[in-house]
Amino acid sequence: MEERSRLCSVWLGSETGILKGVSLDRKQAFNFSNTRTLSRDQEVRALCWADPAESELLLGCADGTVRTFSTEKGVFTETRSCGDPEEGCFSGLASLRGSAVITCAECGKVRVWREDGSGPVAELDAGSNVSRMRQSLVDPNRVATGGKENGLKIWDLERPEKPLFTAKNLRDDWLDLRRPHWVRDIGFIPDSDKVVTCTGYHQVHVFDPATPQRRPVLEAEFGEYPLTALALPPAGGAVVVGNTQGDVAVLDLRKGLVRGRLKGAAGGVRALQCHASQPLVASCGLDRFLRVHSLEDRRPLHRVYLKSRLTCLLLASRELQAGPGGGATEGAEPQVKEEEEDEVWDRMEQVEEEEEATKRKPAAGEEEVKKKKKKKGGD
Repeated sequence: MEERSRLCSVWLGSETGILKGVSLDRKQAFNFSNTRTLSRDQEVRALCWADPAESELLLGCADGTVRTFSTEKGVFTETRSCGDPEEGCFSGLASLRGSAVITCAECGKVRVWREDGSGPVAELDAGSNVSRMRQSLVDPNRVATGGKENGLKIWDLERPEKPLFTAKNLRDDWLDLRRPHWVRDIGFIPDSDKVVTCTGYHQVHVFDPATPQRRPVLEAEFGEYPLTALALPPAGGAVVVGNTQGDVAVLDLRKGLVRGRLKGAAGGVRALQCHASQPLVASCGLDRFLRVHSLEDRRPLHRVYLKSRLTCLLLASRELQAGPGGGATEGAEPQVKEEEEDEVWDRMEQVEEEEEATKRKPAAGEEEVKKKKKKKGGD
């Protein structure tokens, strides 16, 4: 059981439509897509597991298709249409009972699709401009949605007529002006009914549907830039957030204070995920790096450059079935190896500065100007 809980590999989606797999044990990365036939229409917007055994991956693409990838065979096994590109890209993707797929488009349409690829068996309207849909780990039929000027809503897919919980607008500011809201990511707090959100106005809100209060029971802020992603550590009591400037921090959910920052990112953060049992968090974004940090001492453990702008990630406890000795590697292209930053600096040639060599030679005519200034000063 302990072996299954190890973090062995990470799966990532990119803007170019490439599915990438990174083996942290072997320190290698692989492309699992045909790079000759890629287009921006196949951008991977969402990733999720199709089954608890982690034998299949589901990819939500920008063209409205959901692709199934076998992690055991290393190839794509199925492609089905689960939406219209005119409705917007996927803002959420989840598996239901291993045989159905939940999709959410930016237009707010949340649909449940059968495995046979026929039409949706259930559908609800979560409102326009939905930025994120998340599924509860405790109750797979419960999902949360939110977006720009579209507050948090919690739904039961077995009773989709109306939401179980609808967040109320924030209180007006001290000038009695309306405060805008923009939910960018959502998380169900473990062992609790509470839900945490991060917003495009650098805010973190905690809602408690178990209480009559529909406004946040906790409000906190981080930085000055829009927050784009969040993740919840297994220990609870904290949330990891990232923003458009590459800042990643751990916030205390009891006091609303910043516990510490995770350094290293140089571009906007697109996705964060905490390991289910270990104090680890993985992040990716526009700087094309996958980073894994320790939540105990906030030390960077892994850093892998993946060449493409990354959009989403998924942690896996199984080793990649690709590369040397991996068996089915037909769809895999070895890409890069992880390098430690200290090793790169050690290999660089050392250049010693000499005082005489660094002196700047005066430009032509500069000496004459200086002589004239001296004469004027003497006069």
